[in-house]
Amino acid sequence: MTILLLEDDPAIADTVAFALRREGFTVEHKAWLAEARERLKQAPAPELLILDIGLPDGHGLDLCREVRAGALAHLPVIVLSARSEEMDRVLGLELGADDYLAKPFSPRELVARVRALLRRVQAPPPATAGFLVEGSRVSLDGVVLNLTKLELGLLTHLLRAPRRIHSRDTLLDAVWGSSAESTDRTVDTHIKTLRAKLREAAPGSDPIKTHRGLGYSLEP
Repeated sequence: MTILLLEDDPAIADTVAFALRREGFTVEHKAWLAEARERLKQAPAPELLILDIGLPDGHGLDLCREVRAGALAHLPVIVLSARSEEMDRVLGLELGADDYLAKPFSPRELVARVRALLRRVQAPPPATAGFLVEGSRVSLDGVVLNLTKLELGLLTHLLRAPRRIHSRDTLLDAVWGSSAESTDRTVDTHIKTLRAKLREAAPGSDPIKTHRGLGYSLEP
């Protein structure tokens, strides 16, 4: 399991790399934004990206935004930053980070967050009628769905427990993370766009059901 660490402070980088390697992860450290960009063009891609915001040659969130708009759109991203204000955290999450950890931080907490995030994004959903999941690609009745990272997160979470009613709070925590500054309306908006894409792939189908006051379920 390879983690790309983008951090320009050698002491912090050494601490993070040591904590992760001790848990069995392979860590590739880059101190410059340009170096990280070049590494992400190479195969195989890392399984997770940890990045600082303030870097010698640019802003770490620029890389996060680029990742979300490119071929690695589903790469898990954790931000490490000395900026701990609410607005900084909200901005990082809105630009595509999956988690945001303020400095100074506990290496043990970082490792725990890495493991939790990898569990969330890698757990394969069970086979469900009409759906086929292959890594970050999902198809419905043979048609590949063009989903955003958040739509993919919602769908795979629903697929893991079909017919179960998932509350909006549960979906927020599973897809956006417990630290995300999002609301029920955020879930409703993304469910709406996800439904539209499912109907486009399989006209006449509407597998996501709304349970008023309770949440959503997937009924294959």
